[in-house]
Amino acid sequence: MKPIKTKRQLRDELNQQVSEFLGHGGAVKEVPRGVSGRENAHGPLVSIFDGQGAEDRTPVPEVVAAIEARRKPQLPLHKSQRRPRPRKRVILDDFGQPLRWEWVEE
Repeated sequence: MKPIKTKRQLRDELNQQVSEFLGHGGAVKEVPRGVSGRENAHGPLVSIFDGQGAEDRTPVPEVVAAIEARRKPQLPLHKSQRRPRPRKRVILDDFGQPLRWEWVEE
């Protein structure tokens, strides 16, 4: 597995390449701020997608209604068919003290 270079290593490597380029007679052109790289910067943006724009659509509610009518009705979700499990309920006396536990099916 190759070791991953840190940002500092990448920055140092880039600075070294730039200094080598300038040392061998290379020059950097300065471009004024705000200048675009497009040929016609004042014209509209060129679409990268080939094809046509949005198509005009005709609403057809009767066709949609026919398709919806043919659809199978979805069955309602039923709860489990299992019988409920018995639960333990406390029986209290007149003073609110627990007397006993009782199993109750609800």
